[in-house]
Amino acid sequence: MATAKQIQYRIGQTKKKLAKLNKDLNVTKGKMKTLEGQLKKAKSAEKPKGKKAAPKKKSPAKKK
Repeated sequence: MATAKQIQYRIGQTKKKLAKLNKDLNVTKGKMKTLEGQLKKAKSAEKPKGKKAAPKKKSPAKKK
């Protein structure tokens, strides 16, 4: 059976681990937001733009 000090130590270690994971989670969420923003910008840049009107053909010179 574990002593009270051993259990307290394990609880302390678990709290530290949880704090680290929460910090990593927040960092990862921030990275996800930036990547989603970049994706949105990339998608809007890829949209096909309207076709340009073809230049008008010049009619051949008229003979007099």
